[in-house]
Amino acid sequence: MIELVDYQFGPEVRNRLAEAEQAGREGALAALETFYYALNQQDLDVLTAVWADHELVQLNNPIGGILRSRSAVENLYRKVFTGGLNVQVTFGDAVTYWRADSVVFAGRERGTYQHPQRGEVPLEIRTTRIFGYDDGRWAQLHHHGSIDNAEALGAYQQAARG
Repeated sequence: MIELVDYQFGPEVRNRLAEAEQAGREGALAALETFYYALNQQDLDVLTAVWADHELVQLNNPIGGILRSRSAVENLYRKVFTGGLNVQVTFGDAVTYWRADSVVFAGRERGTYQHPQRGEVPLEIRTTRIFGYDDGRWAQLHHHGSIDNAEALGAYQQAARG
């Protein structure tokens, strides 16, 4: 099934990691919501727990490039969380591709981050997240994020690198 849904998972969402053990749609949505909870609250333990523990899980984004393994994902977000970016985003405008044991959420993250010279800066990222149900829980397998505006991309990368 393919559907257009505006989830609005932002800074106010909850940690629903325990609910991500449910097979089916509610468990997958719980895992996605928990990711955005962890990102916006800068909770590295919860964020890491949302990812599958496999050497080939992959994150492709503007500040990390292409990373493989849960530990590489964890290391990148540790830098983001301790680097003063204070990323606050809301995920929405998503097309969702449902399968029995996997789901793709393709939408937008809109929010802000803290730039060392500019202060609070708007942030808009096209994002795709793939989750799979395995070993009794939903876990993130892949993420791709991109920023279309070259100037905005450069400013975000500069801020992330310090």
